[in-house]
Amino acid sequence: MRKHLVRDVMTTRVVTVETTTPFKDIVARLAEHRVSAVPVVQDDGHLLGIVSEADLLPKWDDRPAWWTRLWWTSGYGRRRDANAIVAAELATVPAWTIGPDASLADAMRRLHEHGVKRLPVVDDDGRLVGIVSRSDVLSVYLRPDAEILHEIRNDVLRNHLWIDSESLQVTVHNGIVTLDGQVDRKSLVPIVDRAVRRVTGVISVDNHLAFGHDDSWVEFPSEVWADRPATVRRRTGAGSGRR
Repeated sequence: MRKHLVRDVMTTRVVTVETTTPFKDIVARLAEHRVSAVPVVQDDGHLLGIVSEADLLPKWDDRPAWWTRLWWTSGYGRRRDANAIVAAELATVPAWTIGPDASLADAMRRLHEHGVKRLPVVDDDGRLVGIVSRSDVLSVYLRPDAEILHEIRNDVLRNHLWIDSESLQVTVHNGIVTLDGQVDRKSLVPIVDRAVRRVTGVISVDNHLAFGHDDSWVEFPSEVWADRPATVRRRTGAGSGRR
């Protein structure tokens, strides 16, 4: 079962600025490439932070000069001078980041939890290797139904769970999976459900699976129960003088 990663959907040709890029050049680059934020990289390729349109908006403040000299505080807790003029001064530092081998589910969680539109993708050394946006992550839900069905039947059921995929009726429509048929044991029903939900592009699972054997109740042979008191005594040390 293939696990789709950030590297599968991230943009590798990233529009960036240097630490010394002036304010006006940052605005021009945002407009030219029609993006709302750009990573700030150092000379060695390491990510310093990210500059977004929100970081540039304080320049519109028309309050007195003494007020604009006060420090602005960003949502990340870093103080930034309203009179900053280069990228290193304007950037939100540190930026929320993610690694290229992280799962798409992890990327979705971070985008949502941190309330950001994009995440710079960095390698183990902190160098920028790409960027992943909300639209990049959501693009997996455009995956064709036939492709999703093929992965469920072959990778999930047959290869991963060792279930005869022909014994189940699986349909996919607009990313919604319907499961019908019968599996051997009751304990397999939630296992199949979870495995199918993890397939990239699946929006929901309508599970109608039945089962042949209820293995949620295990009946021990009578001799096991007969031996139980002695077993308990041996484990607890009852009658041996131990406390």
